[in-house]
Amino acid sequence: MTLILDRLWLVHPDAAMCDAFRVRFDGLPGVRVVQKRFEELEPHDCFVTAGNSFGIMTAGIDAAVDRFLGESIMQQIQHRILDEYFGGQPVGTAFVDPTGHPAVPFLCHAPTMRVPSGIDGTDKVYNATWAALLAIHSFNRIADRPIEIAAFSAMGTGFGGVPFSEAARQMPAAYRHYLEPPHRLDWDFVIERQKAIHYDGGKQVSR
Repeated sequence: MTLILDRLWLVHPDAAMCDAFRVRFDGLPGVRVVQKRFEELEPHDCFVTAGNSFGIMTAGIDAAVDRFLGESIMQQIQHRILDEYFGGQPVGTAFVDPTGHPAVPFLCHAPTMRVPSGIDGTDKVYNATWAALLAIHSFNRIADRPIEIAAFSAMGTGFGGVPFSEAARQMPAAYRHYLEPPHRLDWDFVIERQKAIHYDGGKQVSR
């Protein structure tokens, strides 16, 4: 399988989060850590926002995205949630939509939570990151203009209450699994992947 996504930006204004990203993503190709707010980013192809299942973009980084891209983006995302998910997009799914904005032509909506609530102690950061990577990959397979640079927020670290260190652990696990797809499925593979998602060394950190 040929992978299409070329570069991954990890975006957060806090130095501690950026340091955690650098440690955990060390050695993975195409990664750039950017200590900036969303509004300060250079032009890129797609921004991945970790929203809620209903596309209500009125707080946190979603609100910044809504202000930057224009109020119609929330309505557009919600219409797609209504059409494709009957009003509630499950955590672990994602989709790519055009924005009409030249600086950020596409937005990937990948909820980490159904409603704003704590998600620490879960694997929802991994699930949302994994879903976003798969959605971008599927989009690129048929797109006339593929997404080459995808910028990710620090998933789950706002209302979700996930510690920086844990978000920085689960997100590269998803990226590594994207870069290293299996050639067969068996229980040895399942156990290895389960440990990569739920354990940090020998310690269980998500359930």
